[in-house]
Amino acid sequence: MGRNKHPEQTQERIIDASIKLFIEKGYEQTTIQDILDALKLSKGGLYHHFKSKEEILEAVKHKRAQCAADMLHDLIENTKAANAKEKLKKILYQWSVSTQTHSFDTVLTSQSNNPHFVMGALQNAVNQDAPIISKLIEEGITDGSIQTTEPAFCAEIFLLLLNFWTSPVLFTRNINDTKKRLYYLQSVMRLLGLDIIDNTFIENIADGYVKTGLF
Repeated sequence: MGRNKHPEQTQERIIDASIKLFIEKGYEQTTIQDILDALKLSKGGLYHHFKSKEEILEAVKHKRAQCAADMLHDLIENTKAANAKEKLKKILYQWSVSTQTHSFDTVLTSQSNNPHFVMGALQNAVNQDAPIISKLIEEGITDGSIQTTEPAFCAEIFLLLLNFWTSPVLFTRNINDTKKRLYYLQSVMRLLGLDIIDNTFIENIADGYVKTGLF
């Protein structure tokens, strides 16, 4: 009788409410009671799905990774361009202005000192995202719009430098230092034959960091 017939929907409600609270109050300041109050849910109802706030955060990280993968696949399917290089640049532009991406990043900044979190993000970049970017680079090599070698390595280097080395969160940098590294990354990718970072992309990334309150 009282059994929840749609556990997946309840899990999603818990995750979505938690994301909103983590953004508004910060992860550390959000309590289980805050989540219960927002959902009008009993402790038993929540603990049936998640044993702790840390477990909810883990679910948020998984959702972020899945949303990122879905967004990337959607952009690849629906972005039209004259060649693979221009398509990749358009995809990066859409990625840089995505409010969804910035919202998740706001939640996860509190975990920047967590080795488990950082290692998971590194693995996702190399194992999940890089092969997708590598395929686009290969298409660019074929159509002549990209001149580089080792597309798989090039994709990995690009994502690791962009997502981690330039990150103001992991290394506590101000906006000027962050921009300097983004512009240097632009030069590095040109040397590697992957000239896909333009000034607009850099400014969008920096603006996204500002909007998430990192500076």
